[in-house]
Amino acid sequence: MATAPAPPEVPADLRPAILAVDDDPDAVALLGAELEDRYGRAYQVHTARAASTALALMTALRDQGGRVALVLSDQWLPDGTGAELLAQARELFPHSRRLLLISWGEWSVDATAHPLRRGIGLGQIDYYAIKPWRSADELFHRTVTENLHEWVGSDASLSREITLVADAGNARASELRTLLSRNRVPFVFHPADAPEGRRILAEYRLEDVGVPVVVQRNGRVLVDPTNADLAEAYGARTRLQGSREYDVTVVGAGPGGLAAAVYASSEGLRTLVIERETIGGQAGSSSLIRNYLGFQRGVSGADLATRAQQQAWVFGTTFLQMCRATGLRSDRDRLYLTTSTSAEIATGVVVLAMGVSYRRLGIPALDELVGQGVFYGASASEAERFTGRSVFVVGAGNSAGQAAVHLAEHAKRVTILVRRTTLAETMSKYLIDEIDGRLNIHVRFETEIVDGTGRGALESLTLRDNGKRVTETFPADAVFILIGAQPLTDWLPDDIVRDKYGFVVSGASDDAAWKLERPPFMFESTMPGVFAVGDVRSGSVKRVASAAGEGSVAIQQVHQYLQLIESAGY
Repeated sequence: MATAPAPPEVPADLRPAILAVDDDPDAVALLGAELEDRYGRAYQVHTARAASTALALMTALRDQGGRVALVLSDQWLPDGTGAELLAQARELFPHSRRLLLISWGEWSVDATAHPLRRGIGLGQIDYYAIKPWRSADELFHRTVTENLHEWVGSDASLSREITLVADAGNARASELRTLLSRNRVPFVFHPADAPEGRRILAEYRLEDVGVPVVVQRNGRVLVDPTNADLAEAYGARTRLQGSREYDVTVVGAGPGGLAAAVYASSEGLRTLVIERETIGGQAGSSSLIRNYLGFQRGVSGADLATRAQQQAWVFGTTFLQMCRATGLRSDRDRLYLTTSTSAEIATGVVVLAMGVSYRRLGIPALDELVGQGVFYGASASEAERFTGRSVFVVGAGNSAGQAAVHLAEHAKRVTILVRRTTLAETMSKYLIDEIDGRLNIHVRFETEIVDGTGRGALESLTLRDNGKRVTETFPADAVFILIGAQPLTDWLPDDIVRDKYGFVVSGASDDAAWKLERPPFMFESTMPGVFAVGDVRSGSVKRVASAAGEGSVAIQQVHQYLQLIESAGY
């Protein structure tokens, strides 16, 4: 009986690996040379000419505790396909980036395009790379570098700007991780009872504090910091200094507010953005938005928000974080905004872009476990905590679908709970297809949570199947709730009319409340000079792209409003 071939000898090397696979000897030689020349100092570069060889190499690396950053494979191999190999690579190294190698123009060939699209749709392939055709092929290296950058962001073993140490189940630590993750602050988390956590606490003589400890790279230590303390630590502004006079003040830094800030400041308007929590709003918690225009490989909500914030900042926008708007009044041509951290702000225009918050379930047993297995929204930073465990996602929208797909990279089983009978009415088809293709994601229709249990951490959920009219209890390590939409409009004055759900009415939706002879602008509320965009606006389309579109279009109307004020002689 023939014996199985011995696994290849892999030299002990702490560097993460890059693996390129192609059965063409000339192509694989060029691939290896290009990768070694450009990345050889920081990465160990391996090549293979067959799927079996590549798979054996990756298995050996895994068994030795190694890391694989990037796998590139041609589709046509002598013993299988590249798409199949990349799917197997995901099982061995879930965080690795996986690219299908294709020749220039090959994307138009159905035999290549079909498995590529399917692999991307199922999350088995991240994207494709055009094979290098000469030395220093910068198009090829741009693709490789971008993917390595994304991989680095997922590797918790690398040093970061901020180190957070706390009990693994500490609810406040969960809030801080979410805050850091959604603001794209590089950080690493160590449980207080893990060797590295104990070492750090001992170094700073904080072994028995029992609260989250934050250590900055410069050695500064924050014990049980507030959100504002942490924001200031990573460079955010939480209080205004100097002038409090602006042309445009945007309340909320979700996609709509960020788009408004970019367009307003780029056109010379003095612009201030006030954000109560994190840049990006609800969209900032999305692990991967694949259908946003211009991002062919998809983009995380946090990354999209950070790019927009930086773009607005370059144009001169001032950002104020951890600051709540608490009141608004009008006096002739000026609006005056009060906040939780600064004195009254005078502004010509206010753009309301506060978005919405997820609706609470109102189940007392679960309310006591928020941050300890019960989460409203889905921060990417929480997924790895539940590796190999059973988690639930409540919701039928794109946010819930994105959360489920991301959690499925780590959890043993992900169960989506939906009160409807289908996902098709509320979720994009690409997400439905990806959910269908994930063996560890299960969808339960016509089902809702009625109770839960846990002492210090979630232990079980009681579910009611409204179709079968039965109630059952299941073990649960975590539940992520992404349902409903409650607009954050309670602080607004009565002059701003809202619909029965609390969303801001805009345009000609309420003629009786409009006091001026001129008609209101499309996005203008019933208080002149106050505009509403994105999810907070009544009748808006609850999508990232539409919110960004409204934010940009609203600034055109803002200009028209300011010109009217100027011509009136105020």
